[in-house]
Amino acid sequence: ERLGAEAAEALTAMQRGAEGTTAPVTMLGHKGDLLLIHFRKGFESLQQAQVDVARLGLAPFLEPSTSFVSVVELGMYEMTGRIHQRLAEQGLKTGTEEFEKAFDAEMAEQEKRVASRLWLDVPARRYVCFYPMNKHRGEVKNWYAEPFDERGRMMLEHGKIGRHYAGQVNQIISGAIGFDDWEWGVDLFADDPVVFKKLIYEMRFDEASVWYGEFGPFYTGLQFSPSELPKYLAGEVPAFHAPKPPPTRPGRP
Repeated sequence: ERLGAEAAEALTAMQRGAEGTTAPVTMLGHKGDLLLIHFRKGFESLQQAQVDVARLGLAPFLEPSTSFVSVVELGMYEMTGRIHQRLAEQGLKTGTEEFEKAFDAEMAEQEKRVASRLWLDVPARRYVCFYPMNKHRGEVKNWYAEPFDERGRMMLEHGKIGRHYAGQVNQIISGAIGFDDWEWGVDLFADDPVVFKKLIYEMRFDEASVWYGEFGPFYTGLQFSPSELPKYLAGEVPAFHAPKPPPTRPGRP
Protein backbone atom coordinates (compact mmCIF):
# COMPACT_ATOMS: atom_id res chain seq x y z
CA GLU A 1 0.00 0.00 0.00
CA ARG A 2 2.82 2.41 0.86
CA LEU A 3 4.73 1.74 -2.37
CA GLY A 4 1.54 1.99 -4.43
CA ALA A 5 0.66 5.35 -2.86
CA GLU A 6 4.18 6.67 -3.51
CA ALA A 7 4.08 5.52 -7.14
CA ALA A 8 0.62 7.04 -7.63
CA GLU A 9 1.87 10.39 -6.33
CA ALA A 10 4.91 10.29 -8.62
CA LEU A 11 2.89 9.33 -11.72
CA THR A 12 0.32 12.01 -10.95
CA ALA A 13 3.12 14.60 -10.95
CA MET A 14 4.31 13.21 -14.31
CA GLN A 15 0.83 13.23 -15.81
CA ARG A 16 0.89 16.92 -16.72
CA GLY A 17 4.44 18.22 -16.50
CA ALA A 18 6.20 21.10 -18.22
CA GLU A 19 8.10 18.69 -20.50
CA GLY A 20 5.16 16.47 -21.43
CA THR A 21 2.64 13.95 -20.16
CA THR A 22 2.55 10.40 -18.83
CA ALA A 23 -0.39 8.01 -18.93
CA PRO A 24 -0.74 4.58 -17.25
CA VAL A 25 -2.71 1.88 -19.04
CA THR A 26 -3.90 -1.47 -17.69
CA MET A 27 -3.29 -4.08 -20.37
CA LEU A 28 -5.61 -6.80 -21.65
CA GLY A 29 -4.10 -10.19 -22.42
CA HIS A 30 -0.81 -11.85 -21.52
CA LYS A 31 1.75 -9.44 -23.06
CA GLY A 32 1.94 -7.26 -19.99
CA ASP A 33 -0.02 -5.82 -17.09
CA LEU A 34 0.93 -2.15 -17.05
CA LEU A 35 1.78 0.13 -19.97
CA LEU A 36 3.30 3.57 -19.39
CA ILE A 37 3.07 6.10 -22.22
CA HIS A 38 5.49 9.02 -21.99
CA PHE A 39 5.15 12.01 -24.33
CA ARG A 40 8.14 14.33 -23.95
CA LYS A 41 9.74 17.21 -25.86
CA GLY A 42 13.17 15.62 -26.14
CA PHE A 43 15.26 12.56 -25.40
CA GLU A 44 16.73 14.08 -22.25
CA SER A 45 13.30 14.53 -20.65
CA LEU A 46 12.25 11.12 -21.97
CA GLN A 47 15.27 9.58 -20.29
CA GLN A 48 14.36 11.42 -17.10
CA ALA A 49 10.89 9.85 -17.18
CA GLN A 50 12.47 6.40 -17.55
CA VAL A 51 14.82 7.08 -14.65
CA ASP A 52 11.99 8.41 -12.47
CA VAL A 53 10.04 5.18 -12.97
CA ALA A 54 13.15 3.06 -12.31
CA ARG A 55 13.65 4.88 -8.99
CA LEU A 56 10.15 4.17 -7.69
CA GLY A 57 9.98 1.96 -4.64
CA LEU A 58 7.59 -0.15 -6.70
CA ALA A 59 10.15 -0.67 -9.48
CA PRO A 60 11.73 -3.89 -8.04
CA PHE A 61 8.30 -5.52 -8.36
CA LEU A 62 7.98 -4.56 -12.03
CA GLU A 63 9.50 -6.63 -14.84
CA PRO A 64 9.88 -4.76 -18.14
CA SER A 65 8.57 -6.78 -21.07
CA THR A 66 9.04 -4.40 -24.02
CA SER A 67 9.52 -0.76 -24.98
CA PHE A 68 9.22 1.50 -28.02
CA VAL A 69 11.11 4.74 -28.71
CA SER A 70 9.96 7.09 -31.47
CA VAL A 71 9.18 10.70 -32.40
CA VAL A 72 5.78 12.09 -33.43
CA GLU A 73 5.61 12.35 -37.20
CA LEU A 74 3.32 14.31 -39.51
CA GLY A 75 2.40 12.87 -42.92
CA MET A 76 3.57 15.50 -45.44
CA TYR A 77 3.28 13.53 -48.68
CA GLU A 78 0.33 15.55 -49.97
CA MET A 79 1.80 18.91 -48.97
CA THR A 80 5.23 18.05 -50.39
CA GLY A 81 3.60 17.08 -53.68
CA ARG A 82 1.78 20.41 -53.84
CA ILE A 83 5.00 22.32 -53.18
CA HIS A 84 6.77 20.44 -55.97
CA GLN A 85 3.90 21.28 -58.33
CA ARG A 86 3.90 24.99 -57.41
CA LEU A 87 7.64 25.30 -57.86
CA ALA A 88 7.49 23.51 -61.20
CA GLU A 89 4.81 25.97 -62.35
CA GLN A 90 7.23 28.76 -61.45
CA GLY A 91 9.76 27.23 -63.83
CA LEU A 92 12.08 25.85 -61.15
CA LYS A 93 13.70 22.50 -61.91
CA THR A 94 14.16 19.78 -59.29
CA GLY A 95 17.74 19.51 -58.06
CA THR A 96 18.77 23.07 -58.87
CA GLU A 97 20.02 25.41 -56.16
CA GLU A 98 17.08 27.75 -56.77
CA PHE A 99 14.59 24.89 -56.38
CA GLU A 100 16.18 23.67 -53.15
CA LYS A 101 16.14 27.15 -51.59
CA ALA A 102 12.52 27.73 -52.57
CA PHE A 103 11.53 24.26 -51.34
CA ASP A 104 13.24 24.77 -47.97
CA ALA A 105 11.46 28.11 -47.54
CA GLU A 106 8.07 26.55 -48.33
CA MET A 107 8.68 23.68 -45.90
CA ALA A 108 9.74 26.10 -43.17
CA GLU A 109 6.39 27.86 -43.52
CA GLN A 110 4.52 24.56 -43.36
CA GLU A 111 6.47 23.49 -40.27
CA LYS A 112 5.34 26.66 -38.47
CA ARG A 113 1.74 25.94 -39.44
CA VAL A 114 1.69 22.37 -38.10
CA ALA A 115 4.15 22.71 -35.18
CA SER A 116 1.36 22.55 -32.58
CA ARG A 117 0.48 19.04 -33.80
CA LEU A 118 3.94 17.79 -32.81
CA TRP A 119 3.68 18.63 -29.10
CA LEU A 120 0.75 16.63 -27.80
CA ASP A 121 -0.76 15.57 -24.52
CA VAL A 122 -1.88 11.96 -24.22
CA PRO A 123 -5.53 12.09 -25.40
CA ALA A 124 -8.00 11.86 -22.50
CA ARG A 125 -9.80 8.75 -23.73
CA ARG A 126 -10.40 5.48 -21.92
CA TYR A 127 -9.32 2.90 -24.49
CA VAL A 128 -5.83 2.61 -25.95
CA CYS A 129 -4.33 0.53 -28.77
CA PHE A 130 -0.68 0.56 -29.81
CA TYR A 131 1.12 -1.38 -32.53
CA PRO A 132 4.42 -1.03 -34.44
CA MET A 133 4.66 -1.44 -38.20
CA ASN A 134 7.03 -1.46 -41.17
CA LYS A 135 6.78 -0.77 -44.88
CA HIS A 136 7.58 -3.91 -46.89
CA ARG A 137 11.03 -4.13 -48.49
CA GLY A 138 10.82 -7.40 -50.45
CA GLU A 139 12.43 -8.33 -53.75
CA VAL A 140 9.24 -7.78 -55.74
CA LYS A 141 7.36 -5.21 -53.67
CA ASN A 142 9.56 -2.57 -52.02
CA TRP A 143 8.00 0.58 -50.57
CA TYR A 144 11.27 2.50 -50.75
CA ALA A 145 11.73 1.68 -54.44
CA GLU A 146 8.40 3.31 -55.36
CA PRO A 147 8.52 6.86 -56.80
CA PHE A 148 7.58 9.67 -54.42
CA ASP A 149 4.41 10.56 -56.35
CA GLU A 150 3.22 6.95 -56.18
CA ARG A 151 3.88 6.71 -52.45
CA GLY A 152 2.09 10.01 -51.96
CA ARG A 153 -0.94 8.78 -53.88
CA MET A 154 -1.20 5.63 -51.79
CA MET A 155 -0.78 7.48 -48.49
CA LEU A 156 -3.45 9.99 -49.52
CA GLU A 157 -5.91 7.13 -50.05
CA HIS A 158 -4.78 5.60 -46.76
CA GLY A 159 -5.40 8.86 -44.92
CA LYS A 160 -8.90 9.26 -46.34
CA ILE A 161 -10.00 6.15 -44.44
CA GLY A 162 -8.71 7.58 -41.18
CA ARG A 163 -10.59 10.83 -41.77
CA HIS A 164 -13.85 8.87 -41.85
CA TYR A 165 -13.29 8.22 -38.14
CA ALA A 166 -12.59 11.84 -37.19
CA GLY A 167 -14.00 12.53 -33.74
CA GLN A 168 -14.21 8.83 -32.90
CA VAL A 169 -10.50 8.13 -32.51
CA ASN A 170 -7.24 10.03 -31.92
CA GLN A 171 -4.46 8.59 -34.06
CA ILE A 172 -0.84 9.50 -33.38
CA ILE A 173 1.84 8.27 -35.78
CA SER A 174 5.45 8.21 -34.59
CA GLY A 175 8.60 7.45 -36.55
CA ALA A 176 11.13 5.00 -35.11
CA ILE A 177 13.60 4.54 -37.98
CA GLY A 178 17.02 4.65 -36.33
CA PHE A 179 15.47 4.54 -32.84
CA ASP A 180 13.84 1.10 -32.54
CA ASP A 181 13.34 -2.25 -34.28
CA TRP A 182 10.21 -1.15 -36.17
CA GLU A 183 9.88 1.82 -38.51
CA TRP A 184 6.70 3.38 -37.12
CA GLY A 185 4.42 3.21 -34.11
CA VAL A 186 0.67 3.83 -34.12
CA ASP A 187 -1.14 5.02 -30.98
CA LEU A 188 -4.95 4.98 -31.05
CA PHE A 189 -7.21 6.45 -28.36
CA ALA A 190 -11.02 6.13 -28.33
CA ASP A 191 -14.10 6.09 -26.12
CA ASP A 192 -15.30 2.85 -27.78
CA PRO A 193 -12.73 0.06 -28.33
CA VAL A 194 -14.71 -1.42 -31.25
CA VAL A 195 -13.61 1.63 -33.27
CA PHE A 196 -10.05 0.19 -33.29
CA LYS A 197 -11.28 -2.98 -34.99
CA LYS A 198 -13.36 -1.12 -37.57
CA LEU A 199 -10.62 1.37 -38.46
CA ILE A 200 -7.77 -1.12 -38.72
CA TYR A 201 -9.88 -3.66 -40.61
CA GLU A 202 -10.94 -1.07 -43.19
CA MET A 203 -7.37 0.15 -43.63
CA ARG A 204 -6.17 -3.39 -44.37
CA PHE A 205 -7.86 -3.13 -47.79
CA ASP A 206 -6.15 0.02 -49.05
CA GLU A 207 -3.22 -0.35 -51.42
CA ALA A 208 -0.55 0.91 -49.03
CA SER A 209 -1.48 -1.76 -46.47
CA VAL A 210 -2.30 -4.62 -48.86
CA TRP A 211 1.09 -4.56 -50.57
CA TYR A 212 3.39 -2.79 -48.14
CA GLY A 213 2.05 -2.94 -44.57
CA GLU A 214 3.80 -5.20 -42.03
CA PHE A 215 2.33 -5.15 -38.53
CA GLY A 216 3.88 -6.04 -35.20
CA PRO A 217 2.16 -7.12 -31.97
CA PHE A 218 -0.92 -5.21 -30.83
CA TYR A 219 -1.24 -3.91 -27.27
CA THR A 220 -4.71 -2.95 -26.05
CA GLY A 221 -5.85 -1.66 -22.70
CA LEU A 222 -7.64 0.90 -20.56
CA GLN A 223 -6.11 4.24 -19.66
CA PHE A 224 -6.57 5.08 -15.99
CA SER A 225 -5.84 7.95 -13.63
CA PRO A 226 -2.50 7.66 -11.79
CA SER A 227 -4.33 8.18 -8.49
CA GLU A 228 -6.10 4.86 -9.16
CA LEU A 229 -2.84 2.87 -9.12
CA PRO A 230 -3.31 1.61 -5.52
CA LYS A 231 -6.73 0.21 -6.48
CA TYR A 232 -5.18 -1.48 -9.51
CA LEU A 233 -2.50 -3.10 -7.34
CA ALA A 234 -5.25 -4.24 -4.97
CA GLY A 235 -6.97 -6.13 -7.78
CA GLU A 236 -9.61 -3.62 -8.86
CA VAL A 237 -10.22 -2.23 -12.34
CA PRO A 238 -8.87 1.34 -12.11
CA ALA A 239 -11.09 4.21 -13.20
CA PHE A 240 -10.21 7.03 -15.55
CA HIS A 241 -10.92 10.65 -14.68
CA ALA A 242 -9.96 12.97 -17.51
CA PRO A 243 -7.40 15.51 -16.24
CA LYS A 244 -8.51 19.11 -16.12
CA PRO A 245 -7.07 21.32 -18.88
CA PRO A 246 -4.46 23.87 -17.81
CA PRO A 247 -5.88 27.30 -16.87
CA THR A 248 -6.22 29.83 -19.68
CA ARG A 249 -3.48 32.42 -19.67
CA PRO A 250 -4.58 36.05 -19.18
CA GLY A 251 -5.19 37.87 -22.43
CA ARG A 252 -5.62 34.65 -24.46
CA PRO A 253 -8.91 32.97 -25.47
